[in-house]
Amino acid sequence: MRKKKFEILSLVLILTLVAVGCNRKGDPKEGEPYLYYINEEEGPLVKKAYDWKGENAREEVENILEGFGHTEDPAEYHSPMPLKVRVEKYTLEDGKLDLYFDEDYATMGTVEETLCRAALVQSFVQIDGVDMVKIYVGQEALTDKSGQEIGYMRAEDFVQNTGMALNSYQRASMTLFFANGNGDKLKREKREVRYSSNMSIEKVLVEQLIKGPDSGSLKATIPPETKLLGISVKEGICYVNFDEGFLMEGYDINPKITILSLVNTIIEGGNTSQVQISVNGKTDVVFHDVVDLSKPISRDLDIVEE
Repeated sequence: MRKKKFEILSLVLILTLVAVGCNRKGDPKEGEPYLYYINEEEGPLVKKAYDWKGENAREEVENILEGFGHTEDPAEYHSPMPLKVRVEKYTLEDGKLDLYFDEDYATMGTVEETLCRAALVQSFVQIDGVDMVKIYVGQEALTDKSGQEIGYMRAEDFVQNTGMALNSYQRASMTLFFANGNGDKLKREKREVRYSSNMSIEKVLVEQLIKGPDSGSLKATIPPETKLLGISVKEGICYVNFDEGFLMEGYDINPKITILSLVNTIIEGGNTSQVQISVNGKTDVVFHDVVDLSKPISRDLDIVEE
């Protein structure tokens, strides 16, 4: 992970460049670098080989941005970024790539913007040194329809299902773990949730947990001001990154209950066996001076009140 900060203060990329034939080779072979484009029916994204490799992460970011201006066969697929949309600058620090678009980004329709965002994130995270991507329109962070900041995104946040639109929705019955009235045990709460198929189930579970319980007899375990900066799954471990709001005190709950509320919820409803928690990307944290977060944590059902 690169710690050096790259910042281009006035990077304006006009996406009308002439394609360079050697950069694209059609469908990518295994191990080849690629970019995501949109097919002619505005449906699932398609991978096309594109040689964006460079001397460093900064050069590779610029190569990918340039690559989105090239389309080998406009009749078959096209760039996810409209011609009028431009990246004015970007920063890259500690694996976090921030892209600052001009105001024209906000003129895209819902489907077009969702496809654009998915293509950008899944293309950029191929770079060694880019773990997550955040989008800004002007100087404001991109938000969803409800006005909630979307924040940092990983490839896992976009799930493409064959035969389904990228922005389709599905329903699921979820089990969330909240604190009991005394704050010393966990209790299950069942919840029916409708969510976008773009989102990983782990992200949905954490967001529902942050919203708090529906039952008045249960207590929330995570401060509602907490922002989820990123979440991903790798080799059976779910990596959850919160902002400093996660460390807020004032809850009359055993700190161990808060942590196991999160861990049990993710493992119960997701596809992992352990959870690694970080705050602003750091794991050298002792939560409320009680729970060590430096290592992945496993589920504990002994603390659940039946």
